[in-house]
Amino acid sequence: MKALLLENIHANGVRLLTERGFEVETVKGALSEDDLIAALRGVDVLGIRSNTQLTPRVLAEADRLQAVGAFCIGTNQIALDEATKHGVAVFNAPYSNTRSVVELAIGEIISLARHLTDHNAKMHAGEWVKSAVGSHEIRGRTLGLVGYGNIGSQLSVVAESLGMRVLFYDLVDRLALGNAERCDSLEELLSKAETISLHVDGRPDNRGFFGAEQFAQMRPRSLFLNLSRGFVVDTTALKAALDAGHIAGAAVDVFETEPKRNGQQFENPLRGTPNVILTPHVAGSTEEAQQNIGSFVAGKLADYVDSGSTVLSVNLPPVQAQRGSERRITHLHRNVPGVLASINTVLAGYGTNIVGQTLATKGQVGYVVLDIAGDLDPAAVDALRAMPETIRVEVH
Repeated sequence: MKALLLENIHANGVRLLTERGFEVETVKGALSEDDLIAALRGVDVLGIRSNTQLTPRVLAEADRLQAVGAFCIGTNQIALDEATKHGVAVFNAPYSNTRSVVELAIGEIISLARHLTDHNAKMHAGEWVKSAVGSHEIRGRTLGLVGYGNIGSQLSVVAESLGMRVLFYDLVDRLALGNAERCDSLEELLSKAETISLHVDGRPDNRGFFGAEQFAQMRPRSLFLNLSRGFVVDTTALKAALDAGHIAGAAVDVFETEPKRNGQQFENPLRGTPNVILTPHVAGSTEEAQQNIGSFVAGKLADYVDSGSTVLSVNLPPVQAQRGSERRITHLHRNVPGVLASINTVLAGYGTNIVGQTLATKGQVGYVVLDIAGDLDPAAVDALRAMPETIRVEVH
């Protein structure tokens, strides 16, 4: 089995896949579409981060690809519908770097409230300006979280422990942790909070949802953070709000257009703006987070190839069946009535003894894991692949 890992995947991931029997090739940066297509020939497992674009064309050309691991939180760089269409399982790391993002957000809130970036720049320029004007404690101030998922909810807990009041707004009905208070609308949140931090996902509907109208609704001299997705914020509108003094400071870690490799020129309207912290998409990039992500995602990829486990897959139905025999068949298919009966009829026709069977469905697809006792006629597998509902069949 061959694995291709791009974008400096942590050594933990390389080591785990190697120990599980994979021949692993690593590439430091992202690849262009044409280069990625060429590199994927004969590859069973692909590992990427946020800069690699897994397009429908790439997925259509990948002749052996079984699974993709996004060694990060987001999967908007992957054409998920096409991956499912081609029977490619997709995994990510929804929890492994949560703490790293939260700690950076807390550090940035304090830095912005105390104007540390401005003080630092003046000191490096040899200018001594000791003043408390415009500097504030974060204790007693109100933090507004747009999005209350894994990161937003943990940031809520840490911020509250530092004495902040926490409000949140989310389209999903989330359980409030600690003393956090839910707002009924985004407008309500923006009107009440003194610091706004975005923690939304990368779905297309979120593109450009935070712009001039939303900045105008924020309280005067508020702080703004975006550590979620670059395309959700109108950067030009943010720049205008900062220049007008309506927004007192901002921290941005993600950008709609980001350099593909280290050392490339970074261009953005926010460059040079006072009391603005710009970081190169490193909110989750700590040694601890990358170690955890490397082990977690590589383990999910190896488990899928070895046993067909799809627990925490982004696009396939979740199935975790304990290995019950030496032979296992996994069958991904269109979710239509009668498929399971057809599978059993095919296998029975070849005298196959099924000792364990698990089925799960998700949207338009279904996934069956079958444990087999005794011999498995290759013709039976060919017959399963020939079923009109079949998307992919693997023998583990």
